[in-house]
Amino acid sequence: MSYKMVAFLAKREGLSMEEFVDYYERRHVPLVLSLPEKPNSYVRNYIETSDNDMGFDVVSELRFEDEDAFKRWIAAMFAPNSGIPEDEDQFLDRRHTRSHVVREYPTRCVE
Repeated sequence: MSYKMVAFLAKREGLSMEEFVDYYERRHVPLVLSLPEKPNSYVRNYIETSDNDMGFDVVSELRFEDEDAFKRWIAAMFAPNSGIPEDEDQFLDRRHTRSHVVREYPTRCVE
């Protein structure tokens, strides 16, 4: 069984959606994946509706082998000199960041 976290993230004011996606994909994702601890899976789901009033612009999903792997990743993210918090300030409005550990119940719809 894997351990999953979802994060609801909002772009920093003044960034277009295209700039937000570009920065996240080209700068932030490689930075996260350069940490000594990595998620098993890291998926970003960008909101595409033009009338987005949900308070977030992307739902990020991260999977880990177990809770201990998740805790090691969090420690690496916020370790001194990781660069992650400073990088997030460049493209996220962290006042709106929400993250939650979730339990997934998948249903296979195609045989």
